[in-house]
Amino acid sequence: MSASARLTSSLCRRAVAGPSSVPTTRLQQARGLRTISSAAPSRLHRADVRATHTGALLAARPARRCLSTTPRRLYAEADDSFDPASIERESDEVDVCIIGGGPAGLAAAIRLKQLANDAGNEDFRVLLLEKAGEIGAHILSGAVIQPTAIDELIPDWLDEANENRFTGATPAGKDSMRFLTKTMSIPLPAPPQMNNHGNYIVSLNEFTKWLGERAEEVGVEVYPGFAASEVLFKPDGSVKGVATNDLGIARNGKPKDNFERGMEFHARVTLFGEGCHGSLSKQVIKKFDLRRDSQTQTYGLGIKEVWEIQPEKFRRGEITHSMGYPMPYDTYGGAWMYHFGDNLVSIGQVVALDYSNPWLSPYGEFQKLKQHPLYRSVLEGGKCISYGARALIEGGFQSIPKVAFPGGALIGDSAGFVNVPKVKGTHNAMKSGMLAADAAWNALKGDADEASIFLYEYEDTLRNSSIWKELKEVRNMRPSFHNPLGVYGGMLYSALEAFILKGRVPWTLKHKVADHAATKKADECPKIEYPKPDGQISFDILTSVSRTGTNHEEDQPVHLQVKDWEKHTAETYPAYKGVENRFCPAGVYEYVEDADKKEGVRFQINAQNCIHCKTCDIKAPNQDINWQVPQGGEGPKYYMT
Repeated sequence: MSASARLTSSLCRRAVAGPSSVPTTRLQQARGLRTISSAAPSRLHRADVRATHTGALLAARPARRCLSTTPRRLYAEADDSFDPASIERESDEVDVCIIGGGPAGLAAAIRLKQLANDAGNEDFRVLLLEKAGEIGAHILSGAVIQPTAIDELIPDWLDEANENRFTGATPAGKDSMRFLTKTMSIPLPAPPQMNNHGNYIVSLNEFTKWLGERAEEVGVEVYPGFAASEVLFKPDGSVKGVATNDLGIARNGKPKDNFERGMEFHARVTLFGEGCHGSLSKQVIKKFDLRRDSQTQTYGLGIKEVWEIQPEKFRRGEITHSMGYPMPYDTYGGAWMYHFGDNLVSIGQVVALDYSNPWLSPYGEFQKLKQHPLYRSVLEGGKCISYGARALIEGGFQSIPKVAFPGGALIGDSAGFVNVPKVKGTHNAMKSGMLAADAAWNALKGDADEASIFLYEYEDTLRNSSIWKELKEVRNMRPSFHNPLGVYGGMLYSALEAFILKGRVPWTLKHKVADHAATKKADECPKIEYPKPDGQISFDILTSVSRTGTNHEEDQPVHLQVKDWEKHTAETYPAYKGVENRFCPAGVYEYVEDADKKEGVRFQINAQNCIHCKTCDIKAPNQDINWQVPQGGEGPKYYMT
């Protein structure tokens, strides 16, 4: 079987077997791949497979360069003595490979193909790999987006004359900022960074799906359901590309009878747009020491629900942000409520992961938040239709690493461009992808040399961009909350910065320690008891996880890697009393009572529940949990998030 046919049939199998709904026929038509065998199950045409969006440009696209051929043996009988690495992986050669189908990756892909098509070079190959079963399925955000980047990339994205316009944007309306006590809601002046005039409330996962369709229209090769799990390097140490993970590996690490070797994708330039704390981004940051001139990154955990509320309570375009209750004074965070679409409300909370009390549960704090009169009055009588959570970047200007390295670059939240005081990052993520795309095109056009590419231009243009300017201006706000007065001192200093200083000071405040190192021992902190969910406004964690559409095959290696579970228990449980169970917003980690164990408990990982938020990799006190990608196409399947 040729590599191209294997790629097609692999997409076919993922569409049938997994939670994904990959439009295989679209990929065949767009890429001239060999027809799927007639033995392919007829249920490929099931109703949940999305209709194709192939346009005339795709249909007329010239044949692709041939993929390389490697040994034909792709499958193996279940055999304890068989070594999966003994089968050579097949490979494909492209010009630019992009890891991650979020706003940054898709913006980079679209810009590259726009440049190539304008230059008459339709053979310029841009390939995008996304671990989710379909584009947008793992995307979650508030989200109020600033349209500067999308206006530049696709100027007619909202134009009524554009039949492919995005139809899910709600213009921002009334804005308010509140400080909450347990029962009160005190109005605050909103800082200028939070002015949302001209912005739009969207479901970012719907917006990303739409971007994916626009990417395919211009000729980007989009492969959802392909989880890139390994960075490949050339002999000179530069990045050569990536490899996807093997399929059909049992939980014990042995190949099953449906074993399939992963594929390699080689590229002159590889762009990493995995989002916050991506597994491959971690590797390249470490290998090339990209944080050598920056401070440690710091993170927050965002937890979100989407509700359908009673029509009489719906106020289209209204935006509310709050600080204070229910979180303790020494914990940074905030909440939001956005009215968008038709009677929909996005409600959520961000808890900074540098919190010190291991008894604190971000999920529990969010459930308490919804019982506050400000939020409960809107939600009561409504219905929760979606839930999700993800870690997000909070480090800002002083935590931006070097973004370019031999053979590739970091874009979007893989680098960290969220403007925390503005409560926005999508516009910066997209702009960074576009800047990297411009640099990659300029480095590659007309260059037949096989030498490694270094995107010096990207480093330069980033520092002269709007991203750099706006993050530098607000650089001291987030770290100002590390003070003896906690949130109160931080709010006072941030107000001074927002209204008067505006970043024009000679100092840059530092983030104190990495998030995991901020966690205190359990016996040093007051225990926090959370009220029992009422099942109407607040919910137990498994009910919430059921709203994520999460699915993982059980018989595969645990992608939440802990080398020694016994050692982890001995080192973590006595000191932190089950902190993993509390920081995880999906009920993945448990300590089960076991009288046979020295600590009286047994550590358990329910990997099937994982919603890919990456919190465990960030917050584990001893940094002994390593989040890796599971099989492609697995994880959450978010709706309207």
